[in-house]
Amino acid sequence: MNESEFATLPATAAREALRIEYRWIGADGAISADAPLAVFLHEGLGSIAMWKDWPAVLCARLGMRGLVYSRPGYGRSTPREHGVKWPADFMAQQARDVLPALLDALGVDAAERKRMWLIGHSDGASIALLHAAAFPEALAGAVAIAPHVFVEDISVESIKAAKVAYETTGLREKLARYHDDVDSAFYGWNDIWLDPAFRAWNIVGELGAIRAPLLAMQAFDDHYGTMAQVEAIGAAVPHARVHALAQGGHSPHRDAPGPLDTAIEQFVSAQRKPGA
Repeated sequence: MNESEFATLPATAAREALRIEYRWIGADGAISADAPLAVFLHEGLGSIAMWKDWPAVLCARLGMRGLVYSRPGYGRSTPREHGVKWPADFMAQQARDVLPALLDALGVDAAERKRMWLIGHSDGASIALLHAAAFPEALAGAVAIAPHVFVEDISVESIKAAKVAYETTGLREKLARYHDDVDSAFYGWNDIWLDPAFRAWNIVGELGAIRAPLLAMQAFDDHYGTMAQVEAIGAAVPHARVHALAQGGHSPHRDAPGPLDTAIEQFVSAQRKPGA
């Protein structure tokens, strides 16, 4: 991947101006400039750097250009102000406001968006689903890896355990390698997921608006969610393909990339028209 660049998103009535860290994949000429674009949406503690080389490897397999970016509060993007809590609809805001504003800032026009794929992991997968529902005609397809569409006890318990680890082990120092303001990144995610009011969060009812091809993937050994998440997606989006992974935990792109990459490549190839 190329070095990080930064885009400035102008302030709106709902938010301040934002500085977003991003990188292009394939801009070195290794992938055709006419190839479709894959946009990668990271997890609740993720960033550009935490993806490592997986987006580039997958883009090479798919024959796509790629875009990775760090959401506000993560990586080298504008940090969350300490004491400010993400709202319960923070993922919807990312899907409907921040991502479209970033695409605007980077000159990704309407024609290119119709050929664009979203590839999201965990919270990023939920954002991909919400974007696909909000802009049903402006997307070629989406891949949701370990998505959340409602809150499960297993998720809350694992997030509670993550807080203990962050405050008592070397997890904070490990994550600090990937975020300019590590407390902004960690507590922004942890506080909202552990807020009792967030237990009512549920986006299943919005998914029926999705028209683009959709692949929803979940590993059986994921300690942040169960198969009920992708089963709910399959029920709400009848044309979606639900794919179970035998293993890979919550981060199969890191822990079992072979089967994951193959499933994504097969699905995307089946949806693409000749020349697309």
